[in-house]
Amino acid sequence: MNDGTSKKIELEVRNLKKYYKAGRGRYLKAVDDVSFSIFQGETLGIVGESGCGKTTCGKTCIGILQKSGGEVYFRGKDVHSMSTKDRFAFTKDVQMIFQDPYASLDPHQKVYDIIAEGIQIHRLAANKEEERKRVFELLEMVGLTAEHAARNVHEFSGGQRQRIGIARALSVNPKFLFCDEPISALDVSIQAQIVNLLMKLQKEQGLTMLFIAHDLSVVKHISDKIGVMYLGKMVEISQASQLYDSPLHPYTKALLTAVPIADPDVSRRRKRIILEGDVPSPVNPPAGCRFSGRCKNCMEICRQEEPEMREVKKGHWTACHLYDTKMEEV
Repeated sequence: MNDGTSKKIELEVRNLKKYYKAGRGRYLKAVDDVSFSIFQGETLGIVGESGCGKTTCGKTCIGILQKSGGEVYFRGKDVHSMSTKDRFAFTKDVQMIFQDPYASLDPHQKVYDIIAEGIQIHRLAANKEEERKRVFELLEMVGLTAEHAARNVHEFSGGQRQRIGIARALSVNPKFLFCDEPISALDVSIQAQIVNLLMKLQKEQGLTMLFIAHDLSVVKHISDKIGVMYLGKMVEISQASQLYDSPLHPYTKALLTAVPIADPDVSRRRKRIILEGDVPSPVNPPAGCRFSGRCKNCMEICRQEEPEMREVKKGHWTACHLYDTKMEEV
């Protein structure tokens, strides 16, 4: 899925699948035939309800989980069939920022040791003095100080721990960050600080990011492009501004009406779309469109045939039978 830009593709995902055995020959289809591309220096945000497969998709993209099908390429190399040498380089180029800074950092480990570990493994410092200087620089980069290096992780708040996690990820000079809901476990007052820090670091370091979240307002703030997932499927993907200004898929439209608006007059005039029914089981999804049972625009074809992802407007893709026509000229 190429948006026509001249920039190089950093991560390319083609028809990715991740299934789990559910017994008696059945499978839970956590990620089912998902495709997208992320260009160098760009942030793709993926949103959707809890359990839609967005985190599983991200982890499979960077090789933490083995794929069930499809292809994933990082800078042209197949992520799931790399040589040992390429895999080692890949672990330096691609880093992850975890959702829960309390679970992802050893509370009894010193901050210095956590940040220095990657530097040591990849031999990025010529000597101890250079290593120490790099650790202190990273701490200052994320809004902490050199004095914090000697303290144990359990002495820090959630927001500070996430900053330490970000410093750890940046210690090996990565090219790509996978951010798995990095602010969902933090206080609201801290969330904006972490998002702004990530945006600042991305600009300074030239990073490419895959950002997973369920808060659409946060995703709009940080992302260049946004993908919307529902029950293991990517149902819409476009530039962030275009998706918010003119969403195409009925599910995306419903999600956007749930985003708070600061202007009370606009908020009162806006009609909220309430989705009825429950999300179907990923073990036994409905035939045709997986959203058909909750969609007010459902047609007979929606219950029979699965919609293909198609480019309805330039750079704006969706999987919905409402747009089974020739692409509109923009």
